[in-house]
Amino acid sequence: MFVSIINDCADDNAKVRQELRAKVLFGELPSFIGLSSYSGLAAAGSLIDVLDTTGGEEGVVLVNVAPRHGKAKRWKNGTPFGFFYYKKTLVCATIDNETLSLAKRLGIVDKLGIFDIEEVCNFQIKNNKISPELADKIINTQFRSFEFLPRVAKWVWDGDRIPFAEEEVADIIEGGHIWWVDNFGNCKTTLTRNNVEIIDGKVKLEIGEFNFYEMLRDVPNGETAVIVGSSGLDGKKFLEIVTQGESTAKKCNLAIGLKIS
Repeated sequence: MFVSIINDCADDNAKVRQELRAKVLFGELPSFIGLSSYSGLAAAGSLIDVLDTTGGEEGVVLVNVAPRHGKAKRWKNGTPFGFFYYKKTLVCATIDNETLSLAKRLGIVDKLGIFDIEEVCNFQIKNNKISPELADKIINTQFRSFEFLPRVAKWVWDGDRIPFAEEEVADIIEGGHIWWVDNFGNCKTTLTRNNVEIIDGKVKLEIGEFNFYEMLRDVPNGETAVIVGSSGLDGKKFLEIVTQGESTAKKCNLAIGLKIS
């Protein structure tokens, strides 16, 4: 099996602690994708790429984007966690922000189970899986993706009948956005070919009109263009904005979260 972590708690200290906890619980050292602070868009696209890479094989994906400020104040201690399966892969993730929007858009998930941390912990006390002292620590921690997320994923993976409520997943991404900027400055978008009109070989976005090419190799030197990128799932690949030989992010002042259509 495999374990993969997608998390906005991504400094070296937080990363190592999460990796080691996953290793102890599952016996596998996880892959780790660190996100910029509170980027639900980056989590959404990264989740799709992890599911594409692993092909629905046996494994666990742990996703966390959980701010405590702004709209997140409506939750007692951050957004709840939920779970669903993609083929043989268990996904446990925070449910707020755009985190699951692309999974919804690409038809991977419609409904998921929602955990109440206190209810789950009390259930596992009665199940003799954790002590009341550990339950109190989990319930009140500020580092839930370290104390709760990997543990509840392990319990579900092991077949424990963890209590949950069911909730529909919504795609809350309106229009197209940039969800990732790679080390070359290429900008991955939430758009697929089905979301844009290609007229006379061109794609018109809010940030400009660009020639469309199927592959990066076809883009002339120095030209900024739209191509079919490598990210996506089941043949539905996300479009990218690229500049041949240069950083599109720097040239066009683009960044994660920018709305482009």
